[in-house]
This record gives sequence, C-alpha cells and structure tokens, in this order.
Amino acid sequence: MSDCVFCKIINNEIPSKRVYEDERIIAIRDLSPQAPVHVLFIPKEHICCANALNDSNSDIVAHIFSKIPAIAKELGLENGYRVVNNCGEDGGQTVMHLHFHLLGGKKLDVTMA
Repeated sequence: MSDCVFCKIINNEIPSKRVYEDERIIAIRDLSPQAPVHVLFIPKEHICCANALNDSNSDIVAHIFSKIPAIAKELGLENGYRVVNNCGEDGGQTVMHLHFHLLGGKKLDVTMA
C-alpha cells in the first residue's frame, strides 16, 4: 500500500533501526518506546490487522512467534517480556498494518497492555 508507513519502511523509503529481517518479516525499534526494549515485528506482506488473518496468510503469525524468543534473548530479555497486538482503532492500532510489539527490559506493570 502506497500510503502505509510500515510498507514504506519495508521498501526502505523510510529509515528504521532494524533488529532482524528475513524474506517474510522485519523487526524494528519503535520510535516511541513504551519500555527500555520495544521492537515491532512486521510482516512484509501488507495485512491490515488481526481481523484480516485467514487460512492463506495466518502462518505469518507462527513465523513471527518462532523468531521472538531468539531475538528477545539477543536483546537481553532474560527475565521475560510481553508481546502485544492492537487490532483496530478501538484496540489502539495506529498503523493499519499487522504488527506485534515486543516489550521488556524492566518489570512491566500488570495493567499495562
């Protein structure tokens, strides 16, 4: 999508601090971190949100979750971390491209989601 900020990051039209990349996903540092470690895992295929997942594209979620533990370890998140997905405007999604937040580096408040 031509107006999607994450698509522009994936296409190197907007710079980012990449933590990981393969043929299917990128992981970048969040520009407005909510924790000492805040990384976004983004599929390269434009999928607007969790509601758009289906049998033909849902394997991307498994791929992302298969990469999170190793990257969390590389980032020093030995004592745990949180993974969050916001879906839709009421769910707090501000960029309409499926992504997951990896948060850690401190003891996270149990009410923070």
